[in-house]
Amino acid sequence: MAKPMGRQQGRQQQDDRGDGLREKMIAINRVTKVVKGGRILAFAALTVVGDGDGRVGIGKGKAKEVPVAVQKAMEEARRRMIKVRLKNGSLHHAVQGRHGATKVFMQPAGTGIIAGGPMRAVFDVVGVTNILAKCHGSTNPYNIVRATLNALEHCNSPAEIAAKRGLTVEQLTEG
Repeated sequence: MAKPMGRQQGRQQQDDRGDGLREKMIAINRVTKVVKGGRILAFAALTVVGDGDGRVGIGKGKAKEVPVAVQKAMEEARRRMIKVRLKNGSLHHAVQGRHGATKVFMQPAGTGIIAGGPMRAVFDVVGVTNILAKCHGSTNPYNIVRATLNALEHCNSPAEIAAKRGLTVEQLTEG
């Protein structure tokens, strides 16, 4: 008897195509459309792609077969990459992100990656090696990934904060 597909959040797959980008599949969902003649099955995939040096993108793909859905998601993630400011494999400061009912909290740490599920996959592909992260609220993998990217986008370097205030980095760290 075949095993039902259901939600496979725990299943993560990493792939490397030779262009220097790391790919991770976060979740595959079986979705059903009910029509007059019966049910139409399809699969939805959620993936993240990163270069391990501060660039990351997320993608969603939907198709009748799993490999096609994953391929569509990977292509979308490659097109939608953003740049994240990192400091030696960690963040510059503690930051919070939010998407829908999901809230994530991240802070720099020297203890490796302490995060679960979808957040860990994002940190692996973006190149973060030392971080402490916690998720509150909804644990939907789509919302967690979006909230994580929201938090990473709002992380500023000391040089950017000093430039906004019209100071030098030394003046910023003194006061």
